[in-house]
Amino acid sequence: MADLTPEQMRRMHDFAEQLAELAEQQEDRWKVQTSDGQITLTMAGRTTPHGLNLVRLRRQIEAQTPEVMALSNTNMGDPLTGLTKVPDLMVIAEEDADDTAKVVNSRDVLMVIEVVSRTNSLTDVRDKLLDYPRMGVPLYVVVGTRFRKTVPYAFGDTVTAGCWTLDTSSLKSYPADW
Repeated sequence: MADLTPEQMRRMHDFAEQLAELAEQQEDRWKVQTSDGQITLTMAGRTTPHGLNLVRLRRQIEAQTPEVMALSNTNMGDPLTGLTKVPDLMVIAEEDADDTAKVVNSRDVLMVIEVVSRTNSLTDVRDKLLDYPRMGVPLYVVVGTRFRKTVPYAFGDTVTAGCWTLDTSSLKSYPADW
């Protein structure tokens, strides 16, 4: 973890916000995220299986808890650490949603879900695993379409995450040649 002064964190956060504003003006979708004193700018190239998996997970979450919203690819920031992320899905109580804010306060987020893709798997299973707890996110779910190691659940299993039950039988894995 980089040891930044509060002033350095503020400047990095401000610069990341400026980049995010520029990214929004581009034809292609870009994600601007910060971690350990670094700003990461990545192109958000989504595949059909990835997008479908997000929609299916969002529907399950909102059906089980109508008082929440599952936001997709929305900026989230932490006022305490200065970290910023753009999770695949974040769950927030609708009453905590501030439609005038540029970013969702990570301290209001109930759960984050990342659907791992081939191009950012290390970020999702290593970096964000460390950053989300620092940002006050109480529950982080990683949905992997291909793992080389044994994991507790397989596609098709029903998984309990906090107060939610996620049925993974409708999720699609990426083709082997991707």
